[in-house]
Amino acid sequence: MKHAQKTPLALSLLLSKPALAAGGGSGLPWEAPLTSIANSMTGPVAFSLSLIGIVVAGGMLVFGGEINEFARRAAYLALAIGILIAATNLLNTLFAAGAVV
Repeated sequence: MKHAQKTPLALSLLLSKPALAAGGGSGLPWEAPLTSIANSMTGPVAFSLSLIGIVVAGGMLVFGGEINEFARRAAYLALAIGILIAATNLLNTLFAAGAVV
């Protein structure tokens, strides 16, 4: 009787397929595109474009004279985005810590 009870267990172990779980910390499907965007936002090209944006928007606000409200808000938006990207790159350069993989 004991032999009959072990047969289904042994048979199920032999015929079962291995679980194909994602290993090695592959993460969720949206992590790769977000990482790509983060790398693009903190690279040297983004830093250069942010500096150009800060200079152009600042010059437009200082030397623009009479500009309409839409242009002024667009300049403020460009200036804020440029400062955020430049600050992110500057802080990463100054205080970069952690493991290098």
